[in-house]
Amino acid sequence: MNDRRPLEPLAPSRRHAPSFSMSNKLFRVFWRICWLLLARPTPPQLHRWRCLLLRAFGAKIGVDARVYSDCKIWLPANLTLGDRSILGRGVECYNQGMIEIGSDVVVSQGVTLCASTHEFEDPLFPLVLRPITIGNEVWVAAESFVGPGVTIGSGAVLGARGVAMRNLDPWTIYSGNLAKPIRSRRRP
Repeated sequence: MNDRRPLEPLAPSRRHAPSFSMSNKLFRVFWRICWLLLARPTPPQLHRWRCLLLRAFGAKIGVDARVYSDCKIWLPANLTLGDRSILGRGVECYNQGMIEIGSDVVVSQGVTLCASTHEFEDPLFPLVLRPITIGNEVWVAAESFVGPGVTIGSGAVLGARGVAMRNLDPWTIYSGNLAKPIRSRRRP
């Protein structure tokens, strides 16, 4: 369960062919059932229990990290969450590709992190994994979207309902769809 190799999709042989093996699909079904039964009904204070469950399924979770029970995590083995970082209520980590989140990061409620896309120029429309990297001391505000392959520099802020489809510079505040820089952020 703790294999840290990135998940690679299958090469499609026809349009809309499955992207992942049957064993991968069965593992993810088992993961979802475990999360549903062992994490979803837990009270908000049981962050350590939920982090322990994520670790058991291959996630790298730092010290004092907090994950809320209604988060949706596609595959724990493709998640790294740093020390004292938070995945807020209703966060969706669609991590077919790797998602690496640094320390002291707040990913607020309703955020979607999507680490995959499709090659639309190829007639077979194959899945393409593009990792997301979020630096330290970042705030991804409520209901934002972070797209495939995006790196958010340390100290950056993505404002509420912002859409990041390109890299965000460190210590800069962004807002809007598509996210544009608003101003610099002071370092503490």
